Amino acid sequence: MPDDRYLALTTGRADFVARHALWSDDQHAAAAEMETALESLDFVRVVFGDPHGLARSKAVAASTFRTVLRNGMDFSPGPFVFDTGHAVAIDFFADGGGIGIDELTGAGDFIVVPDPLTFRVLPHTIRRTGWVIGDEYLRDGSPHPLSSRAVLRRQRELLIARDLDYVVGLEVEWYLTRYADGGRIGPIGGFGVQGTPPAVEPVDGGYQFNSDNLLDALMPALDPVIDALTALDLPLRTIEHESGPGQLEFTFNPMNGLAAADAMLLLRGITKQVMARSGYHASFMALPGLPGFDPSGWHLHQSLAEHSTGRNLFVAEPGEDVFSELGMYYLGGLLEHAAAASLLCVPTINGYRRMQEGFSLSPDRIAWCTENRGAFLRVLGGGGDPASHIENRIGEPTANPYLYLASQVSAGLDGIDHQLDPGPRANSPHAHTAKILPATLTDAMMAFLASSHYRAVLGDPLHSAMLRLKKSEQTRYEKWLAEVAVTQDDQVSEWEHREYFATY
Repeated sequence: MPDDRYLALTTGRADFVARHALWSDDQHAAAAEMETALESLDFVRVVFGDPHGLARSKAVAASTFRTVLRNGMDFSPGPFVFDTGHAVAIDFFADGGGIGIDELTGAGDFIVVPDPLTFRVLPHTIRRTGWVIGDEYLRDGSPHPLSSRAVLRRQRELLIARDLDYVVGLEVEWYLTRYADGGRIGPIGGFGVQGTPPAVEPVDGGYQFNSDNLLDALMPALDPVIDALTALDLPLRTIEHESGPGQLEFTFNPMNGLAAADAMLLLRGITKQVMARSGYHASFMALPGLPGFDPSGWHLHQSLAEHSTGRNLFVAEPGEDVFSELGMYYLGGLLEHAAAASLLCVPTINGYRRMQEGFSLSPDRIAWCTENRGAFLRVLGGGGDPASHIENRIGEPTANPYLYLASQVSAGLDGIDHQLDPGPRANSPHAHTAKILPATLTDAMMAFLASSHYRAVLGDPLHSAMLRLKKSEQTRYEKWLAEVAVTQDDQVSEWEHREYFATY
């Protein structure tokens, strides 16, 4: 029989949670409930989101997980140093881990502490499995400087101190395809060289927007993922068939910002996993390299509420135009930081395909409009409308949810603090008189590099890490272009399809 006295030596650091007072009273209460739930589980997946917004995990035996609730779970920092193609972009063997953090030198373990408030039981696994999001910490108990969830948590703490809450509605487009050849994987890749993504075929011909017939035909395939999302308490609001073949849109009821980001992390992973078990491939890549496919976006609906009452603070008085004064300043902040925020809203080379002029519903200018789907910022509501909010239409579905949301609320707060005037609404969202949004990942990196605002919001290490990760991705793409002698880079490339279609 195993000697349970030594279990405490297998995870994290002894009494890490208690020694550093990492949980609130609510988290302690939720942890006690988790202890009871462990009796009926085989495993618990401890999950965190890497800088790309991809879920990384370990499946921990339920008996061992009891110690994780006290000690945390040790993880390798690999997910922090790899770009989207698994190329090493940050040298953690250099002094300061290459980004000025001494503890990172040598790629030693860090600690992930479960947030018991995020615990769920997965409904689709054969083994009885729990799932919980963790927060990343250095070994001294301080938040890990490369943790994207910590960035959004800091923003939420600033909001609550001001009796504010960030309210978010998710509107996410994605593609459903069917595996061909049994989902056979082609040639294997390596570090920095992606393998061949799975062969797929369309599930329908598309291009009948909001077709009830197309939606009905796909509902039997979608039933398992709908059941899973419902079982996981994700507040699914609507499902619709978009324009492209098998292109779907899921929307969710409003949540606070941190809950919404956690939900997005769960949504992407669970959707891919459940669909794969049924012979389908789900992809959140913005524009797959498949004939006839249309771009997908992640439109972010956002407002500020009074935390103590839930009252929407964007609502103007009846008869007044658009927003309250606070809402207009928030809008001004989003416009002020739009170019630099693009790297966090649209973080892949492929995502900028949506900015091409052929796609009229995708924004290309830093402008706001009321009820205009071609605008970067679409303002909805008006005087006395309790649903008044802003829709950011620039985002792509692959974006790191914590950084995407943090980029928005921090910019909005800056607009409020500095009373930034958004100026008049645009008559045309594509008018050449407005400043242009970054049109490529390189353009976005340049704006992000110059942003003192986002350097402060993310902190120097994560700001630097994001630039290095994205530079590595861009450099590999440019090398591929040179090797295949591409002279016109105006179509989704084979490189992009390999890089993103399966991963996201």
